[in-house]
Amino acid sequence: MDTAYVTLSRQSGLMNEMRLVANNIANANTTGYRQQGLVFSEFIQDMPNNSSLSMVRAEARNTSLRQGVLTETDGQFDFAIEGDGFFMVETPDGDRLTRAGSFSPNAQGDLVTMDGARVLYANGAPVFIPPDAASIDVGSDGTLSVDGQLLGQLGVFNVTNTQALVREGSTLFRADGAIDPVDEPVVLHRFLEGSNVNAIQQVTRLVEIQRAYELGQSFLESEDERMRGALKALMR
Repeated sequence: MDTAYVTLSRQSGLMNEMRLVANNIANANTTGYRQQGLVFSEFIQDMPNNSSLSMVRAEARNTSLRQGVLTETDGQFDFAIEGDGFFMVETPDGDRLTRAGSFSPNAQGDLVTMDGARVLYANGAPVFIPPDAASIDVGSDGTLSVDGQLLGQLGVFNVTNTQALVREGSTLFRADGAIDPVDEPVVLHRFLEGSNVNAIQQVTRLVEIQRAYELGQSFLESEDERMRGALKALMR
C-alpha cells in the first residue's frame, strides 16, 4: 500500500495545480490579474509498524508580480501602476490591494472599483470626485487634480513579504504582513494593466499536468489489479 499512498498524495497535488492553472487561463484577459503557481513540497508521514514514507504536499501558492501589458484607454477613471505597488481599496472585510485600476465614481461621488470598493488616497481617505468636475488631471506620481485643484495622491502600496499576499477573488489581495507606501510610484492615467498570465505557457503546463495525472491513475489501477490478484491467490 505504500506506493499507493505516495501516488495518491501526488495525484492530489496535481489536481490542485490543474485547478489553479485552469483558473489562470480563464483569467488571461482579466484586468490586473496576477498569475498564480503552486509550490510542491515533501513531508514525511510516519506509518505504524512500518518505515516512514516520503509524501507530496502541494498547498502553498505563489503569486507572480511580473508587469502585465499596459494598454491606453479612453477612460478618464482608468489607472495603471508601472512597476511595483498596488492600489488600496476599502471593502466590507477591510482594506485590500489590487492592480485592477478600472474605476468609476458612484452615486455619492466616491471613486470605486467594479465591485463597489472605495479607492483610497495615500493617507487612507476615500477618493472623492466632485459631480460637477469638468477636467481631471493625474500626475505621474498619482497626484489627482480636479479643475486645477489638487485633491490628493492615489495610494500606491507594497508588501514587505510577497508570500504574505492572500488572494481574495480574482484581483483582490489581503496582506498578512507589513504594508508600506511606495516612495516613488508611477501611475499612468487612461491606462489599464492587463493580466500577466502567459497563456501559451499555462496551456502547455495544463497538458503536462493532465498527462502526469493520467499516468498516476494508470499506475493506481495496475496496483489495484495486482493486489486483487495477490488476494485471490492467497484465498485459493
